[in-house]
Amino acid sequence: MSEMRRAAGADGPPAGRPPLSERRKAATRREIALEAVRLFADKGLAATTGEEIARAAGISPRTLWRYFAAKEQCAEPLLTAGLDAMARLLREWPADRPLLAAFDDVEWCAAFETEDTAILRELVCLARSEPALRLVWFKVHQDAEEVFAEIIARRTGRSADDLEPRTQAAMLNGALRIAAEEWARRPEESGEFPRSTVVRRTLRTAATGLSL
Repeated sequence: MSEMRRAAGADGPPAGRPPLSERRKAATRREIALEAVRLFADKGLAATTGEEIARAAGISPRTLWRYFAAKEQCAEPLLTAGLDAMARLLREWPADRPLLAAFDDVEWCAAFETEDTAILRELVCLARSEPALRLVWFKVHQDAEEVFAEIIARRTGRSADDLEPRTQAAMLNGALRIAAEEWARRPEESGEFPRSTVVRRTLRTAATGLSL
C-alpha cells in the first residue's frame, strides 16, 4: 500500500496523528527530497549521484537506499504532498456539498498550499524535461487516482471499481496534474493562493465535460 493511501486513510477511517517514528521517517524523506531536487536542478538528474544526495541530506548512502530504490524516486515526497493534502481535505468535505464547491472555499484552499512552493515549482518543471522524473510524476498521479476513486465512491455509495467513480476520479486527477504543471510554468500568474486558484480554474474546465 502506497504512502498516499496510508496518509489519506484509503483503507479505513482517517487516522489520527501518526506515531513519532512515522513522523520522523516522513521528515527524513522530505529532507532527502528537498536536497535531491536542489541537486537535480543544479546539475541535472543524470549528473547527480546517490552519494551526493546522501551527503547533502546528512545521511549515509546506505540509509538513502533504505528510503528510496532509485535517485529519481527521492523526489516523490514533494510530488505526493499536494495530492495527500487534497485527498485528506476531500474526505473531510461535507457529504451534502459538491466536491467542486470546495475550491470556492478560501479557508479550505489555504490548507492545500505548501511551504515548499519554490522547490516544488522547480521540480514540476524538471519533470517535464527529465524522463525519469516524469515517470515518477505519472506514477504518483496513478496512485492518487485510485484514492480519489475510493473517495468519490464512498460519497456516492458506489464501488470504487464502478465506471462512474473511476471516470470522475480520472477527470479530477487529470485536472490536478494539469493545474500543477500550469502553476509551475506560469509563476507570473500566482495569486493569493496560487496552486488552488489554478486547480479551481482547471477543475471548472473539466466540469464542463465534453460539451465542446
